[in-house]
Amino acid sequence: MQAATSSCDLKFRSSLPTAKNQRFTHAVPKRVAVTCGYKSESFSFPNGVSVSRSDWQSSCAILSSKVASVESSGGLADKIAAVNGHTNGSVNLGIVPVESTNVKLAPVQPLTITDLSPAPLHGSSLRVAYQGVPGAYSEAAAGKAYPNCDAIPCDQFDVAFQAVELWIADRAVLPVENSLGGSIHRNYDLLLRHRLHIVGEVQIPVHHCLLALPGVRTACVSRVISHPQALAQTEHSLDVLTPHAAREAFHDTAAAAEYIAANNLHDTAAVASARAAELYNLQILADGIQDDPGNVTRFLMLAREPIIPRTDRPFKTSIVFAAQEHKGTSVLFKVLSAFAFRDISLTKIESRPHHNRPLRVVGDGSFGTAKNFEYMFYVDFEASMAEPRAQNALSEVQEYTSFLRVLGSYPMDMTPWSMTSTEEA
Repeated sequence: MQAATSSCDLKFRSSLPTAKNQRFTHAVPKRVAVTCGYKSESFSFPNGVSVSRSDWQSSCAILSSKVASVESSGGLADKIAAVNGHTNGSVNLGIVPVESTNVKLAPVQPLTITDLSPAPLHGSSLRVAYQGVPGAYSEAAAGKAYPNCDAIPCDQFDVAFQAVELWIADRAVLPVENSLGGSIHRNYDLLLRHRLHIVGEVQIPVHHCLLALPGVRTACVSRVISHPQALAQTEHSLDVLTPHAAREAFHDTAAAAEYIAANNLHDTAAVASARAAELYNLQILADGIQDDPGNVTRFLMLAREPIIPRTDRPFKTSIVFAAQEHKGTSVLFKVLSAFAFRDISLTKIESRPHHNRPLRVVGDGSFGTAKNFEYMFYVDFEASMAEPRAQNALSEVQEYTSFLRVLGSYPMDMTPWSMTSTEEA
């Protein structure tokens, strides 16, 4: 871990009752929230233990030694390494090497009995970071991905990534696409910026409700607040229910419900989940107001270490790559053909601007007559990296790309889902 004082540290804030929200916090479980901060301070954990930065670095030194043993074990990881993050012929998929710093680390502490204890059961005692507040759909996704987990709300997507990187959380569950609103580009950019691995996916049906304070009638609502996507997904229903109400964007659906309860707003309603109504003591004016009953959001589960791919169940693999300039305009076709020839189904293709190289001159050097945007391409395909056909496909893709990184090879979400599902979210 780098010991830079200007780095974005994470601090906890306990969601204890205040004068404004004391009346409804009895329904909200006591949680720990993660927010951005820029202070050099000791870390505080939910169990009351506070350690200094030197103690933190000592713990990381132990973990780094475990990582080194994993890197030297070889096997399937070496095959994936041949295509991950290569540039100019060099390959490096394994775990990101620890950069040397001038910081003098404290002596490595000996292992204790807790270090040798067995790993927890699936979802048990895991700390899972998500963006939003209790009652958000992301919290429901965290609960579905890891039942009985300790969900940690974060105020930003980037903070959820950092919470896992700094060992404050064990996993992060973040949305990447909605069946109506499309891709969440912010999280695709963060996947490339951070070095976390995709270890799974979950899909959550979006079930919107119109919420207000107890006793408020729909005719008295003069303003409706929610996330812009939620307002767009309930546009026609709101035209019927509240035709004269103004609509205002809020950063989160559940946060909109919390805001109404905390400020005792009798003229405002929120579009959020039924769980948000329960947590913040709001009444449901209208249930299931989404315009499309097939509204689903897909979430990714992220971890510091990748899982070992298998072939005993359906797997999906996510990659990101940049095409080589000198290969011509047919590079994308050649890349896609590498999968088609091996009968590998692609489930998603997403392009994002190349931040470091936004433009490319087409033509004879400085006399080029056109400039094209440079893109990074995100591709999801239905195959496990344990399958030879997937390994061979990526080996061929490597020939046409200047950068290629495997974001993760993980089990597909095969949970049965009904169009009339009213699952709590």
